[in-house]
Amino acid sequence: MKHVVTVDDIEKSDNKTLYYNFDDVIDGIDSDGNIKASLEIKSLGEFIEVSGNVKGILNLECDLCLKNFKYDLNFSIDEMFAKTALQDEYGKETELRSGQFVTDMNGEDDIDVYDLLYQYVILNLPNKKVCGINCNGDIFTQEDEISENKMDVFKNIQIQPKSK
Repeated sequence: MKHVVTVDDIEKSDNKTLYYNFDDVIDGIDSDGNIKASLEIKSLGEFIEVSGNVKGILNLECDLCLKNFKYDLNFSIDEMFAKTALQDEYGKETELRSGQFVTDMNGEDDIDVYDLLYQYVILNLPNKKVCGINCNGDIFTQEDEISENKMDVFKNIQIQPKSK
């Protein structure tokens, strides 16, 4: 199923607002079931605002111990699209601050909701994936590998006198 919303559909809807529910698997994202999103897509003159919430359970691998674990994904989307090109307006380098980022639709007549959700899921993954607060990083803890006296390592060190 293609997840695309056209600008024309948004403009023709009541109050120029569409409500879009996404409940599907996203390729390349290892999830435990479908990713669910409830989105409000609203036309604001020259801009289109996409806002809502995304939820799902992802299967991740811990960066420390390499064990698989479940990660509860739950975040909000707040994205703004410009219907017309912004290149003329931003011809020179401009610093964008919070709330100023707008995606240029580059003359496209539709918004690919699937691609938007894919990008947001990737961006909302934790930088460091850790299975839990008690992850020991798979440190070797078997009794035969632990020395009772941690200072035993230093017993066999021989210090050579410095030659002149």
